[in-house]
Amino acid sequence: MSTNGAVWSRVRSRFRAFPERLAACGEEAAAYGRCVQAATAPGGRLSRDLCAREFQALRSCFAAAAKKTLGGR
Repeated sequence: MSTNGAVWSRVRSRFRAFPERLAACGEEAAAYGRCVQAATAPGGRLSRDLCAREFQALRSCFAAAAKKTLGGR
């Protein structure tokens, strides 16, 4: 049981650090949000892959943040 507690302790510490890491993705998140907002505004037309470039940038940023949170694993 103590081994399981050690694992959960590491997981919790990673989750606590994650919001700080994601804060670095604000620019990418804002760009994706603007794209989706423009596409869903009156007169806009949301379609598949319309904001794919912005989404991919945000996804890459999240992946980099997750790597840092995991200690480079």
